[in-house]
Amino acid sequence: DHARKVSHFCWRSLLSWVFDRTMSAPNTSGSGLFLNGQRESGQDVRIGNVTAAMAVSNIVKTSLGPVGLDKMLVDDIGDVLITNDGATILQQLEVEHPAARVLVDLAQLQDQEVGDGTTSVVIIAAELLRRGNDLVKNGIHPTTIIAGYRTALKAAVSYIKKNMVMSVNDLDDDHLVQAAKTSMSSKIIGKEMDFFSKLAVDAVKSVKMKATTADLLGMGEGSAPAASSASSKKERFKYPLSAIHILKAHGQSSIESHLIDGGFAINATRAAQGMPTAVGSDDPNAEPIKIAMLDMNLQRHRMAMGVQVIVKDPAEIENIKKREMDITKERIRKILDAGAKVVLTTKGVDDLCLKYFVEAGVICARRCNKDDLKRLAKATGGKLVVTMADMDGNESFDAECLGTCSAVKEERIGDGEMLHVFGCQGGGASTIVLRGANEYMLDEMDRALHDSLCVVKRMLESNTLVTGGGAVEAALSVYLEEFATTLDTREQLAIQEYADALLVIPKTLAVNAAKDSSELVAKLRSCHAKSQSTAATEDDLLLKNTGLDLVKGVIRDNLTAGVVEPAISKIKSLRFATEAAITILRIDDRITLNPDQQR
Repeated sequence: DHARKVSHFCWRSLLSWVFDRTMSAPNTSGSGLFLNGQRESGQDVRIGNVTAAMAVSNIVKTSLGPVGLDKMLVDDIGDVLITNDGATILQQLEVEHPAARVLVDLAQLQDQEVGDGTTSVVIIAAELLRRGNDLVKNGIHPTTIIAGYRTALKAAVSYIKKNMVMSVNDLDDDHLVQAAKTSMSSKIIGKEMDFFSKLAVDAVKSVKMKATTADLLGMGEGSAPAASSASSKKERFKYPLSAIHILKAHGQSSIESHLIDGGFAINATRAAQGMPTAVGSDDPNAEPIKIAMLDMNLQRHRMAMGVQVIVKDPAEIENIKKREMDITKERIRKILDAGAKVVLTTKGVDDLCLKYFVEAGVICARRCNKDDLKRLAKATGGKLVVTMADMDGNESFDAECLGTCSAVKEERIGDGEMLHVFGCQGGGASTIVLRGANEYMLDEMDRALHDSLCVVKRMLESNTLVTGGGAVEAALSVYLEEFATTLDTREQLAIQEYADALLVIPKTLAVNAAKDSSELVAKLRSCHAKSQSTAATEDDLLLKNTGLDLVKGVIRDNLTAGVVEPAISKIKSLRFATEAAITILRIDDRITLNPDQQR
């Protein structure tokens, strides 16, 4: 018996050793069994995903709202970034967990599509994920939860469009300024929101263009159903933010920032002191100024690499040098003969070319930013010229490539000079010159202004708005709880959790403002329950606009208070957050490959 036990133990040890060796070695048997890596499945992977998502959410949670706090991010070389913009914070983080990366991509998507609401979309997605995981722990299948979330999203979007969206066919500046103020209330420029909101509205309106059919299809989201049919008959417009150039200059206070309406500023100076500081005039009857925008070198012509010239007579060397200079002179002459009074290039300009420009009384600037020149070309109706070669192999300069404006002047701003282009006669352009104490402040002002510009653009294009300050989330929470009771399937549990998850926004707003979140949210829900009641009076119906006043710690009518947002911002953030939560909830298995040891 003893011998049999020893033999049995040895066989078991041997099998265990073989199994361990097989698991650690790559699978080359072709059986399809995955062995060279780690595998997590079931509840383990869900808990890991939820933990990672909540960690990302907690990073940005304290920066939500008008009294949110800022984050200081220091990279590996010591550069400092101070911001409370959710997309910027998550972009700077090196997130390795795949589920957490989904939320980082989610914030970037919201920033591209809407421009604002990046923090709230991440917080809602993480909360939906956490509550969905709790349902899975209680024995509800993930498929049921996903179906419930989709049903809740559909009902929520339908309710927003039907009851919460206010259609404003002809938006006046008051609504736009209020939306811009709401967006920048939590940013560094929140103290001067009256000044910057007006600046943002004026800048967006200055780049108004007729919308094409493709543009109109993109504007459909968030429009009220009743307004869409009426508005389709009249002409619609688009407001391309790419036409708004934001320039940052050190010095002076932030309220010294200004808008150059119908003009353009480039962070470049004259290449030589002998050039004029200004060409053209503000007189509308004066001759317009032509601008040449080049993406090539203006330097003495040299032979190409690999070309060998054998000279027998030393006198011919001088002729070769003279011809090189003449080729350069002819190239400059073609640009000037086309009518150019200003020449801007992204590359270099040597002294020989500068001599010709000075003699002709032309302003020339070198090493300009290529993106700036593309914007200027669009604004002035010109083109960025890459080469002067034509189809016949000769060199020529087409006068149609020149942009047109009324005047170009070099003006001193802060520590340096900038070229200002006035009276652009192309597709419309504006430049906002931001002033501030240092680089960190200017960068944060730029991000804050970008969010506000996006909000104003969305409101002008969709002509719809909703009340902010937690009003939409509280109304949806009350509505979805009532809606869940009309279903007789397990999905009602997921819909109830979805309703509770939306309350994370007003709760977080209250907590960040150092107020009692439980009491404020209870009052908020009570008001919205009254407004949705079947026995609601006319006064009760007005309670649907009730939101939070985070300064005084009370509830109020936020529509009257001017706390409004574009409808598209709320609808898209709900869509994106729900899709992200569903994407992560679907995962029940994670296989991580081991790194290849041979590399």
